[in-house]
Amino acid sequence: MKLTALRLCNFRQFYGQTPEILLARADDRNVTMIHGNNGSGKTGLLNAFTWVLFERFTAAFASPEQLVNQRAIAEAKSGDRVECWVEIAFEHDGKRYRVKRQINADKRKAGVETSKSELFLLVAGDDGRWSSLPASQQPEDVISRILPKSLHQYFFFDGERIEQIVRSNNRAEIAEATKKLLGVEVLDRAIKHLNNARKTLEQELESIGDAETKSLLGQKRQRSQEIEQLETRQAEIEQELIYQAQLKQEYSQRLRELSEVAQLQRQRDTLAAQQQEIRDRLQQSKAQLKRSLSTQGYTVFLSDVTAQLRSLVKEREGRGELPADIKQKFVQDLLDRQRCICGTELHAGTAACAEVKTWLDRAGLADVEAAVYRIEAQADEIDKQAVRFWEETDHEQANINKLKIALSNIEEQLEEIREQLSKNPSEDIRQLQGQLDKTERRTESLNVEKGTTQQQIKDRKTEVDRLAKQIKERKLNEGKQKLAQRRITTTQDASDRLMQVKLNQDTLFRQQLQQRLEEIFGQISFKAQVPRLSDKYELNLVETIAGQEVPVAASTGENQILSLSFIGSIIDRVRQWSKSGLVMGPDSSTFPLVMDSPFGSLDEIYRRQVAKLIPELANQLVVLVTKTQWRGEVADEMQPRIGREYVLVYNSPKPDCELDAIRLGSETYPLVRQSPNEFEYTEILEVNHSG
Repeated sequence: MKLTALRLCNFRQFYGQTPEILLARADDRNVTMIHGNNGSGKTGLLNAFTWVLFERFTAAFASPEQLVNQRAIAEAKSGDRVECWVEIAFEHDGKRYRVKRQINADKRKAGVETSKSELFLLVAGDDGRWSSLPASQQPEDVISRILPKSLHQYFFFDGERIEQIVRSNNRAEIAEATKKLLGVEVLDRAIKHLNNARKTLEQELESIGDAETKSLLGQKRQRSQEIEQLETRQAEIEQELIYQAQLKQEYSQRLRELSEVAQLQRQRDTLAAQQQEIRDRLQQSKAQLKRSLSTQGYTVFLSDVTAQLRSLVKEREGRGELPADIKQKFVQDLLDRQRCICGTELHAGTAACAEVKTWLDRAGLADVEAAVYRIEAQADEIDKQAVRFWEETDHEQANINKLKIALSNIEEQLEEIREQLSKNPSEDIRQLQGQLDKTERRTESLNVEKGTTQQQIKDRKTEVDRLAKQIKERKLNEGKQKLAQRRITTTQDASDRLMQVKLNQDTLFRQQLQQRLEEIFGQISFKAQVPRLSDKYELNLVETIAGQEVPVAASTGENQILSLSFIGSIIDRVRQWSKSGLVMGPDSSTFPLVMDSPFGSLDEIYRRQVAKLIPELANQLVVLVTKTQWRGEVADEMQPRIGREYVLVYNSPKPDCELDAIRLGSETYPLVRQSPNEFEYTEILEVNHSG
């Protein structure tokens, strides 16, 4: 998707129909810069993109029910209709599209009635004529195929809140959204169709099979239905956990806003962050301990064996059997020539010949000797490993005990804070803490149920696999039964293989994503921290201390950089996969990024690095900034990449409002000016680059 133009009519601050905002599209000048003061409509413009395409709004967009411009409503007469719409034009996969979403405000004596939104989509044909979609296609479906609705927050986002991507509890959504970009849904659909076909074949076999086969199929069907029910419940639990996490954040935020307990809540936030960090480190220590046990634990049981080996070697050495310095072939040559190296004749039956023959047996020990010494060296290494194993185990166990004590201390402090808030004289505060307690209890209950359900699913899948194997091994006599059995096996095999392809693709993409994430983050950050992406798409920063990676309590600015690096790495990897033909869905090689205030909490070094890097992250970039955010290093880095530039001019009805302006190129543009009437509204001016 490459955005080409945006136009608004009576949308929020924008009165009447705005001029068309043409968006930069050139590869070397792919940045559209939009300047505006706070409150001038930058967030409104960002949400114009998300509303017209997905009917969604960002978290910072206040009062989304009030979309229609207030001046337009005020000037309308009773019975008049005020149109409010946003129209966006874009290109994708060689086609041109125009999308328009509209609502109407009908002014009545009793008030204003606002209609539901309507979405219109036009496609340009090869002859240049615009036409609507066939009746069989819905505009929402076409847009979602080009840029999935669930991904809109990664391409249209508020930079000051971007760190919430890192803190998001909705990891599953991130993982699923990424898979959509890769076209994994194609595999999902294929697997679903194969499973449905297998069920149909099993029903057919059940109707014609013998009693034992029918019984096995019946048991398998029953277990499969139970798995579906449990997986449905699992999905519900995940959603409810997300909801409970949102509630917890909401109640915590309300406590932060109450001045009498704001400090206490901030202290709790800090402790909660430390608690999470310690839990992560505890998990890592336990994982390390588990790895040591599985790879070196056996060495501690081999000390008797290695001691016996050494005793045996010593015994053979005492008997002169080791070392064996005479080769077997050499002794045999002496016997064949019937003459010893000392000149003694070695005729058969003589004492000298008998003596030399005994050397033949001893010379055969040379190979044994070499093997024994190799084993002895390995035994030495095993003994050393056993020592290292105990040292590492003691160290890790001590670390775990230390972390548990620290965790216990933090939990005690958190409990004290909870007690204080529960007994606070203010009823509002007590109620908020009560709501938090309720949320915690519900979350705990859900986590227990989640663990139980996961185990039940695992057990039933094992049972299904066992039954499937029994069905496959049944000796069926009838031709139809054998055919159905073969078809069932084939569909199951095809489904398993597609599942493996899906798993391999996910693993490969995540590995490449991790690598690109490290590269992008390393380009921006000056710290020796490394981002880590878990198999559940959990994002964390780590640093290496004493040879071990430990989680970092990242600042808001660092989390913003981490989130930006994550988005950039997703775009880059999907784009590369698309160019390589690895994406199974529609073309995904072109992405826009629309960012409101991407430099919010960053200091100078990070601002410069982000400004330098973000034009490279996406094919097309729309940035909305204040005059302050545009200063110095940001302007220096981004100016050469600007293809289009606009200023949002806020018209203030306040009589003594402070005027403001911005110097761009050789001209000065107003940012705030006196409104000629009693209404506030925003106009859009294009910056003149020709002079």
